[in-house]
Amino acid sequence: MNEALPAQEEILHNLQSDRQQALATYFQAATPRLRRIAGFRLDYRLSGRVSESDVIQETFVRAARNLDHFLAQPDMPFFVWLRLELSQKLQELHRYHLDSLKRDARRERSLGGVVGAAANAGGQTSLAIAARLVANQTSPSRLVERAEQIANLEKTLSELPELDQEIIALRHFEELTNLETAQVLGIDPSAASKRYLRALQHLKEMMSSLESRNES
Repeated sequence: MNEALPAQEEILHNLQSDRQQALATYFQAATPRLRRIAGFRLDYRLSGRVSESDVIQETFVRAARNLDHFLAQPDMPFFVWLRLELSQKLQELHRYHLDSLKRDARRERSLGGVVGAAANAGGQTSLAIAARLVANQTSPSRLVERAEQIANLEKTLSELPELDQEIIALRHFEELTNLETAQVLGIDPSAASKRYLRALQHLKEMMSSLESRNES
């Protein structure tokens, strides 16, 4: 069960009074949610190279280093700031490891270029959604088949507007609240709620159409 964070005012007060201990305490409380986000956003091709625990640990180091930036903009909710730090750490890890992965894929002829072709999309929301949807259908050990399915599904998902992709990712997969989603995207909460419902319906229609084509 996730441990609830205290009110923003209490967080700010304690961070200013005892920043090291307060950050450690609040980060630990937020870790289950951050781990879920890391598990969703971490590129599936980095399995075995980077773990969710690695991401969380490095995000804490980054948050400790950048804490003054948060304290200078106290209107940003603490968890939304932690998610931003996590997102930026993931971007760094993707850039570093996917460059290496692309070089390896060019030498790995047995993959038929599938992984190499998909590597340019590293970190994109449509790829993360595709990987999560395929994960429930295909064994991770069947790498080529899984990569092909993800690449095909990612192509379909990329037809969704980017904002729709992000809202589905934030609400459905990261399990953010509607208010947190609105804060991350910088839009009105009521607009975020309406957009999520429309985007989810659009996704269901696309998935149904894709399944029908596969069966025919």
